[in-house]
This record gives sequence, structure tokens and C-alpha cells, in this order.
Amino acid sequence: MHDNAPDDRYDLLVVGSANADLVIGVERRPAPGETVLGSDLAVHPGGKGANQSLAAARLGARTALLARVGDDDHGRLLLDSQRAAGVDTDGVLVGGAPTGVALITVDPSGDNSIVVSPGANGRLTPEDVRAAAPLLAAARVISVQLEIPLDTVAETVRGRGPDTRLVLNPSPPAPLPEEVLAACDPLVVNEHEARYILGEDAGEGPHDWAPALLALGPRSVVITLGAAGALVADSRTGSLDHLVSPKVEAVDTTGAGDAFTAALAWRLGRGDDLREAAAFAVRVGAAAVTARGAQESFPTLEEVDAL
Repeated sequence: MHDNAPDDRYDLLVVGSANADLVIGVERRPAPGETVLGSDLAVHPGGKGANQSLAAARLGARTALLARVGDDDHGRLLLDSQRAAGVDTDGVLVGGAPTGVALITVDPSGDNSIVVSPGANGRLTPEDVRAAAPLLAAARVISVQLEIPLDTVAETVRGRGPDTRLVLNPSPPAPLPEEVLAACDPLVVNEHEARYILGEDAGEGPHDWAPALLALGPRSVVITLGAAGALVADSRTGSLDHLVSPKVEAVDTTGAGDAFTAALAWRLGRGDDLREAAAFAVRVGAAAVTARGAQESFPTLEEVDAL
């Protein structure tokens, strides 16, 4: 591989999870001890890592995925869907545990409740990251989430190239080591994740959260606000920008945050500044909620431009 020759670099490397999403529609969520009937079971490729790599590839990014799946039907489904979207799957490891599974119920308003069995995602190790050093070196931007072990996330932070930007969505939220927080550029959180990280002293709302999150060490912070768009804070410029989302008819929010983060990471890798990248990502997230499902709802560049 030539040093930093543009043709040899990935716009985005996603280091993260790959799950089979098992989805059932329900009229309402069951209370403890209660059984409710749901729709037919639908099986979709998912997981935050696989969602992000596919979302970026669908937008036109040169994307690679470093993940682990089981040697099973769900693993083959995930590999097939990634390849069909144009993702480089050479970094996807197979075996060691069953493919991760997410059990998802979706109510008529589009809200979802999710239980995740990590499976093979929990076996993506720091050694796997070290073995993938050439992949990390070839990435302009690396995106990580927390559906893989925190040690593996930390090893990704340590193993990235000197000019490789790191984007982290701490989901599901967990305490973050200082070295991981310091590498985030940006740290991408929704309202729930922001409150978790800040704890009791979170303050009233996003305009309080953004500077408080920056004070923890990340170089920049993006807070996603659903239909209200996103808030962007950058420690270098001291700026705080609220980016408004286009008005859309939300059908299903599954995966919208992953589509947002993937779009943001891709545009940062292309050289957009943070505000430009986030403004584009807000439109991608809005497009993603207008269709059912996660990966099948991710828009192409043409669909985003049409908003």
C-alpha cells in the first residue's frame, strides 16, 4: 500500500458490531408478566457497526468493516448485505460464537424497544484490532460504537494512524476511559447518552450538555436531537451550532442514528468541516426515518439531495 495515496485509503473504517435484527410489530409493549401478540417475525441485517458501514457505502463512501460474526445463517446474511452495498468485508472475522442478535419490538408510533445478545460481537478482541493494523492505517476516519468490548474500542483508539480521525457513538452508553474520550472528534450522542455520560449534573438541556461534554476531553461533540436536528460544539473554534432537520413524516426510527453517524464520519473523511458534515448528516438521518427498518431505510445520495 502506498503511503496516503488517495486511491488506497478508505473514506471510513467502521470497527463495531454486526447483528441479525429480529423484528416484531406490536400494538403496545408487554408489561411484566404479560404476553402480547405481534406481527410475523422479520429478520434483517443490523448492529450499529454493520449499519454504519452499509449506510456510508450506500451514500458512496469507500468503506470497510472490522467486525466478528458467527459461522451461521445470520453471519452469512450480514456478509451478503455488506458486500451487496459495496463494503469491503476483508476485515470481518467469522467464528468463535453465534452471530449477535437484537430482539426488537416496534409499536405503531415507530418507537422501538431492543434486547441485544452480543454473541460474536463480544469476541471481537484487542488482538483482532492489532492484527488489522493495515486496515486501520488505511482509513481517513474510523467510527466506533459500544456494542463491542470497551478494551477493543480502546485498542482501536491506540492503533489508529496519526492523521486518522476518530468518531465515537457511545451506544449502548458505558463509562469511557479518558484516552478514548480525548480521541473523539466528534463524540456523537443522543439525549439519553448525553444524560448518562454527564450524570446528575447534566443540566437542563442540550445547550448545557454540549459544553459539559466538551469539558470531559473530546475535541468536538455532536448531540442528535431527533426531529429537532442536531447540536454541534467544537473545542477548536468555541462554536455551538444548532442544525435544523428537514420536516419529514417519521415511519420508523430504527437505525436513524447509525445513518446520521455514518454520514457525518464520511463527510469528515472527505474534508468537510464539522458543521458542514453534521448538516449533511441531519438530512441523511431525516431520510432514514421515512422508511421502515434499519439498513433498508438508509438513503442513497440522490434520495438525500431530494429532501
